[in-house]
Amino acid sequence: MCDSCPSPERRQFLRQVAVLAAAMTVPGAALASGGGVSGAAGKPTGAKSGSHAPPTQKVTPDEALARLLQGNKRYVANKAFHPNASPEMRAKLANGQAPFAAILGCADSRVPPEIVFDHGLGDIFVVRVAGNVVEDEGAGSLEYAIEHLGTPLIVVLGHERCGAVKAAIETLEAGVEAPGHVASLVAKLKPAVEKTKDLPGDKAENAMRENAKMMAAQIASMEPILKEKVDQGKVKVVAMRYDLDTGAVEVL
Repeated sequence: MCDSCPSPERRQFLRQVAVLAAAMTVPGAALASGGGVSGAAGKPTGAKSGSHAPPTQKVTPDEALARLLQGNKRYVANKAFHPNASPEMRAKLANGQAPFAAILGCADSRVPPEIVFDHGLGDIFVVRVAGNVVEDEGAGSLEYAIEHLGTPLIVVLGHERCGAVKAAIETLEAGVEAPGHVASLVAKLKPAVEKTKDLPGDKAENAMRENAKMMAAQIASMEPILKEKVDQGKVKVVAMRYDLDTGAVEVL
């Protein structure tokens, strides 16, 4: 036996080191250690598409808005990253969250915020109700995101051809009572319908846009939590419109 030759145990160790070194040269290997830093285009570098470090860093309202719009551009261009959807990310977020945006969206199945804005677990705090209207429970949820999670941005997301808005218009024009609890949605949407009823163009489109803006204004003025944060510049409330045909969002 050669005295200078490595032992079988030593040879096995060296083989393991070689395999590890080779793996670390492969893009995405940093994922194993929870790495991932957003590059200039917002795409995680040194990590597989679909997982990167959770958004625990502090961002301004404008930075949060830019992040959302950037994600929507990826979605529209069919270049979505589908970030933060891995088991590793799920484990990281199991004991806490720091969503950078809160979204009050319509319950419409065609407008899921995480897909529309190309974000994943821990990124967006979502409240959804038909017609994206503000009620007490939804308002409390948004206050929780702002006060306890440090979220700097609230988006009210209306969308093209909203069924809730269309139903509200038809119900109000017919002068009848909507069935069941749908009546409460009609009551919430009535101010926007009434304000836009004489405008030219599509009635549902006009009312949807006005409702999103009215809800955003209402949220921004809610005391004591939201109004104070907005007045201090710590939180921004923005109304948006989603296009069902193109997938693009528009800031109203």
